[in-house]
Amino acid sequence: MLPQDLPLFPLPGTVLFPNVFLPLHIFEARYRALVADALTGDRMIGMTLLRPGHEADYEGTPPVYTVGCAGVITHSERLEDGRYNIVLRGVEKFSIEREDHGLAYRRARVAPLPEPVDDQLRETLRRQRQRLEAVLVAAIERSGAEPRFPPSMPDDDLVNALSQYLQFEPVERQALLERQGAVDRCQALIELLQMKVMAPPGIWGSGTSH
Repeated sequence: MLPQDLPLFPLPGTVLFPNVFLPLHIFEARYRALVADALTGDRMIGMTLLRPGHEADYEGTPPVYTVGCAGVITHSERLEDGRYNIVLRGVEKFSIEREDHGLAYRRARVAPLPEPVDDQLRETLRRQRQRLEAVLVAAIERSGAEPRFPPSMPDDDLVNALSQYLQFEPVERQALLERQGAVDRCQALIELLQMKVMAPPGIWGSGTSH
């Protein structure tokens, strides 16, 4: 269950998805304070994507997309100079209702955006996964690599992981996050992959720093 208020960590190129892990290197003073406060509280952080044009007001409060994903800090390491290495696990989507700018970092009142999956949706998603894997196999085999998919990974987790780690443009990832549920996201992911000429191994993303 999400808290009503979340500290916001806006980034220009990173979108977090539910139940996906994200390593982060924290070096800006305001975000060091955010992490320190989160570690003494519920360990929750709201990840949001900065809108295009944020550079003009980066040190202030540039506009962000209103749909983000909350993450819980599962691992943390404080370095001697005050920086942090942390790992977030995506928990749940949220929408921003209003912001509070009273601290060094941004906070927001949020509303959760749950994505329940019933039996009928799970069956649909299972069939969609087969299509998704076929699209990926075709792209990966063109590079001479051996396609591998973890069969034990739940269908919705696989869709979210691919949405986060394949090298899409940030706005494309944001559009995937904003899809209403795993089935809709999987269909959008398939369509997006079919439109792209992919060249592995460069299709996989990584963590980020801030």
